[in-house]
Amino acid sequence: MSENSNVSSRRPSPLGGRKPTKDDLAAFATDDPNAIDDILPIDSAGLRLLIVGVNPGLWTAAVNAPFARPGNRFWPSLFEAGLTDHLVDASRGLDPADEQQLLGRGIGLTNLVGRATVRADELSRQELRDAAAHLIERLADIRPRAVAIAGITSFRTGFALPKAQFGRQDTSLIAGWPDSVALHVVPQPSGLNAHYQVADLARIWREVWESIDD
Repeated sequence: MSENSNVSSRRPSPLGGRKPTKDDLAAFATDDPNAIDDILPIDSAGLRLLIVGVNPGLWTAAVNAPFARPGNRFWPSLFEAGLTDHLVDASRGLDPADEQQLLGRGIGLTNLVGRATVRADELSRQELRDAAAHLIERLADIRPRAVAIAGITSFRTGFALPKAQFGRQDTSLIAGWPDSVALHVVPQPSGLNAHYQVADLARIWREVWESIDD
């Protein structure tokens, strides 16, 4: 990607660089459909991988940074997989240099649902189905080479594929999904997901990354 394609329009942390308190977190449990800004380039021509979370947690919304809650395994697993060159600490907000590193490597981040909740299971089936349809629409503009959705339960509900398993998906089963965009489903990296530790997630991220054609 060119340097100009990586210009950011993301807002700084609403808390000005401090960690949220319990009262702060409660204030972000709203119906705001855009609780956190995406990490996306202005020009998406070089976007290799779009990582899609289910929806922001309250900590993430409070600091406007993806997977920001301490204990989340997302950033440690990306580092161990070699997708970042250092361990990102997003707990107080995302450093612009870390955002630029992701964009420079062709990695973007968004969510299926923009509304922040304590847990993903607070989302309704209809919210997830509407979000899945919206993601498919967005792909025409974003044009990544591959998408990785982090969360099998929400994926099954949103895309009406109740028997889907982790790994690369058969996109012919999803109406409107672009033929040129590979789709993977990876485990939720939340610290609440005891089945997948950092090493497990790192192996999965490496497999996804290495599967993307240059």
